[in-house]
Amino acid sequence: MKAEDVLNGKILLIDKPLTWSSFQAVNKLKYSLKRKFNLPKKFKIGHAGTLDPLATGLLIVCTGKFTKKITELMGMEKEYTGTITIGATTPSYDLETAIDATFSTAHITDQLILETAKQFLGEIEQFPPVFSAIKKDGKRLYEHARAGETVEISARKVSIHEFEITKITLPEINFRVVCSKGTYIRSLAYDFGKALQSGGHLTALRRTKIGKYDVDNGVSPEEFEKQLEA
Repeated sequence: MKAEDVLNGKILLIDKPLTWSSFQAVNKLKYSLKRKFNLPKKFKIGHAGTLDPLATGLLIVCTGKFTKKITELMGMEKEYTGTITIGATTPSYDLETAIDATFSTAHITDQLILETAKQFLGEIEQFPPVFSAIKKDGKRLYEHARAGETVEISARKVSIHEFEITKITLPEINFRVVCSKGTYIRSLAYDFGKALQSGGHLTALRRTKIGKYDVDNGVSPEEFEKQLEA
């Protein structure tokens, strides 16, 4: 890789570590590239779709002229794997916030789980989590939520192409999902728990694919830096 390659445009596949924000990952790459190639202070770099800090996996980072491809890349279907823990809910629908309610799971069987998963295939409506980066009245929803403010959120139509239950060890349910742009897997976990007449929240999430791009071909930000220096 050369300086002109970075400026002309590169697509970099990053395996985002747990607890890192997508912004932190991009900043790490930006710093590494600037230091290696003495790039202009404001050279273009950005990612094609945010991953929550509590999620790991594929983050597509575009540099230079390829930042124009970001909108196209964000529109591609995505694949995730993860874990839903049933019997409890949290306000953020994941582990960012503490459990706020518990529910019985005595009635839940493997068959019920498999049959319920079928309800979520195709075009569905879901409400984004109140702890999300969507803007409402000029503020992020999570800013409203942390301030204790109640805001009205509209449902969104998304498409679930595949929803496979890969392992059941109650209260944990492992899954793989292929979905459209704009799908909130945290909302899917919450709605799935509700459909089971219980509760549910997301306790692990990994993005494995965006379109044709696979996390198996990605590297961590630290590994990227090492490869760059080598």
